[in-house]
Amino acid sequence: MNETMLLHKLIPYRMQAVDTLNYALRLRSSWSDAPCMTMYVDGKQVMEGNLNAFTNPAIEAGLVHCRALLEFLGLCEKNGRLSNRKKRQPGDVGIEHFHNADGAFKMVAPEAILYRYDGGPDEAERALLTIFHITNKGLAHVTADLATHPEHGRLLEIASRGIPTLVVSYLYTPLGMASPNYKITSQPREA
Repeated sequence: MNETMLLHKLIPYRMQAVDTLNYALRLRSSWSDAPCMTMYVDGKQVMEGNLNAFTNPAIEAGLVHCRALLEFLGLCEKNGRLSNRKKRQPGDVGIEHFHNADGAFKMVAPEAILYRYDGGPDEAERALLTIFHITNKGLAHVTADLATHPEHGRLLEIASRGIPTLVVSYLYTPLGMASPNYKITSQPREA
């Protein structure tokens, strides 16, 4: 895959999925029970059901894209800690495949990103590790794990705010590029 396609299409697509995850988490947390929902496309009703019909798949897809972006940056979970990947699989593209006038980029050091978050490095690490934990166990297996860890929602919200920012800081900015337009827009709810 060429660099232009990655920088202008694929990575922004993944970043938008992560932003949609963040929106879905915030939207769903507004109610204890999912309210009725009607979806319109181009002014025409195309679906009705409850809010979970949107939020659940948006959250699950967003989690997969979070993990893909973390792995693109060279990050993984090892023995319960944020770590760097040792090697890539054939065909994988990572940040180290990009360069600027200073040379090839390196995998992002876990220590460097943990101190970028205002809430402290321990909370930042827990948030990012939650992405790996849920994508390893919660999405790939039938488990009660998600229901038994209520703090996961808050940690996912933190991670989904931070991951696109990390991609901009460690990829687009060093390349001298503006951040891609990945943020979704929404309308505030009427009370």
